[in-house]
Amino acid sequence: MNGAEFISLSLPPILIGSFAAIACALPGNFLLLRRQALISDAISHVVLPGIVVAFIATGTISTWPIMAGAAIAAFISIALIDAIRRMGGIESGAAMGVVFSAMFAFGVLLLEMTNTSSIHLDVEHALYGNLESLVWFEGQSWASLLSFKALAGLPPELPRMAIILLIIALLTRLFWRPLKISTFDDGFARTLGLPTGIIGLSLMGVATISAVGAFDAVGSIIVISMFICPPSAARMMTNRLEMQIAWSVAFAIISAVLGYVLAGYGPLWLGLDNAVSAAGMIATVSGLILAMTAIAGPCRKRAGVPALSSG
Repeated sequence: MNGAEFISLSLPPILIGSFAAIACALPGNFLLLRRQALISDAISHVVLPGIVVAFIATGTISTWPIMAGAAIAAFISIALIDAIRRMGGIESGAAMGVVFSAMFAFGVLLLEMTNTSSIHLDVEHALYGNLESLVWFEGQSWASLLSFKALAGLPPELPRMAIILLIIALLTRLFWRPLKISTFDDGFARTLGLPTGIIGLSLMGVATISAVGAFDAVGSIIVISMFICPPSAARMMTNRLEMQIAWSVAFAIISAVLGYVLAGYGPLWLGLDNAVSAAGMIATVSGLILAMTAIAGPCRKRAGVPALSSG
């Protein structure tokens, strides 16, 4: 592949995959330390029916209707979990499993019953995304990166994911201290007067934003893996929160770039004719990184203990 082909065919998907991976990994670190990592799995399942209903109601997949639909679906899920737990007398984990699986199945049924394939919103894209189709036709050379006319033809998922990543990074930096304190010692945070309940809900909101933003481009497989695998692998590399964040970002980028390359060229190197799913390969690479850190990470024996150094 020459330079022009790389810029038009591979650069946008790699950037979108990397931005999505980082946007999921940032809140994923705090969810992991709070022992709430599987909530990210729940979020990726819950947002699907909200996204589909928002599209049916508005006829568009613009950002704000989709965000609103996902938020409403999340609130409905929380209410259902609480109702099942109280009325049925079962523990929260079982109630969460019932609601999340039912919500995702409802979303899949809605996708199959509605004509959404023309706008890349169907069952296949919900699972695997559409990274391979995010082509930048106007990108003919590196000089295109400096051309406003060429940049106007970028896939809309790229600037949208870049903006979402910027927002999440800014929010993480802005609320770093209260988020860090409440994550490590919730009781101490309350004695300082910090609204720990609001902080926890806000973290869920940020995770929802990243999941919704990444959902259309990369699908639920990458969203789930990037919430959990890079932060978990980073936790096995260090006992310092700041370094864990840095490691998770590095692992997220490596997974996105290497996974996309292996998906497109790996089968060709093995003598096969067809490429494989980029989303599936990216998630696989992130899982392999986690496996390697579990075997050789310097902090792997203490990774299950959330007592990192916050200094």
